[in-house]
Amino acid sequence: MRALTWHGEKDVRVDEVPEPEIVNPSDAIIEVTATAICGSDLHLYNGRMPGMREGDVLGHEPMGEVVEVGSEVETLEEGDRVVVPFTISCGSCWFCENGMYSLCDNSNPNAEMASKVMGHSPAGLFGYSHMLGGYAGGQAEYLRVPYADVGPIKVDSDLSDEQVLFLSDIFPTGYMAAENAQIEENDTVAVWGCGPVGQFAIQSAWMLGADRVIAIDRIPERLEMARSHGDAEIIHFEEDDVYDRLLSMTGNRGPDRCIDAVGTEAHGTGVMGLADQVKQEAHLEDDRPHVLRQAIKCCRKGGTLSVPGVYLGRSDNFPFGSVMNKALTIKTGQTHVQRYLNPLLEKIEDGEIDPSFVISHQVGLEDGPEMYETFNNKDDDCIKVVMTP
Repeated sequence: MRALTWHGEKDVRVDEVPEPEIVNPSDAIIEVTATAICGSDLHLYNGRMPGMREGDVLGHEPMGEVVEVGSEVETLEEGDRVVVPFTISCGSCWFCENGMYSLCDNSNPNAEMASKVMGHSPAGLFGYSHMLGGYAGGQAEYLRVPYADVGPIKVDSDLSDEQVLFLSDIFPTGYMAAENAQIEENDTVAVWGCGPVGQFAIQSAWMLGADRVIAIDRIPERLEMARSHGDAEIIHFEEDDVYDRLLSMTGNRGPDRCIDAVGTEAHGTGVMGLADQVKQEAHLEDDRPHVLRQAIKCCRKGGTLSVPGVYLGRSDNFPFGSVMNKALTIKTGQTHVQRYLNPLLEKIEDGEIDPSFVISHQVGLEDGPEMYETFNNKDDDCIKVVMTP
């Protein structure tokens, strides 16, 4: 079958790879009908994520049709149309039973590798390094889905693939980010990063009762989407001092809730931003925490910082004294996707949101390598790429 595979920094190819097979009786095989490139895939593309091996199949935002199920699968059958969460979760460990699916104890066969770096291993993820399981991803014609009774959600309605595909990751991720922000009535919410996750964080902030949403980015088309579709006030961080603008917009108090939807490859400005880039390239730090520092500085005293943006390791010059002295709450984590699938599907079915608004490019799988480059460079007004194998 054809699949997008990783061959090193900025080297993604369309290769012929073996079709997946049932390995465990709880597995299912799906024929992929739609799959997307996620912003966090760019961390792999840019060589930031440890544990990648040449030939790894990429992708963690797939959906499709079930074509085979293992002997122990009870909830799916051939012909079912499903969206597959990017988190692989067993459903029976302590974390899964408590709704923390992205912290599953059993789904990462390389847990020891992750534990050496992080202290404990999170769940396995599709197409996201051998440190997080070495699972083949969904930017392919077929995908093996472990723990098939726990992950995929069936879509029985006539909603298009484009309307439901993002239940796999970015819609629940944006929603959990807003939920983690602990939004209360009359709150002002600031969202750093107007990529797809940021756009869904904006939408979700309104759903959860925000009074104002302020979006921060430097890419004109993303800012325009946040303004026109997200009804957010906007700040272009290369044209305005973000701290000064946010304070002037909030009566010098600062935003009540701040969301970092950027993560490890933040584009910082000034000397500190340049220093982060140099240190990251020299492997003196793993992440560029410019947005984290800025959000901590901007957030009002006693406020909450929510971090859905992916970070990979060490961050330098982290102002923990500010966190403590301002009494900030920080909530983070990979998304517990399975927790949100049914309620967010209901919002789509009820017409409360149509997630397809973020799609800017729809192409075939063979166009994947080119689209990785386009997305990474933010060319051609590229916000979200969906591929049809």
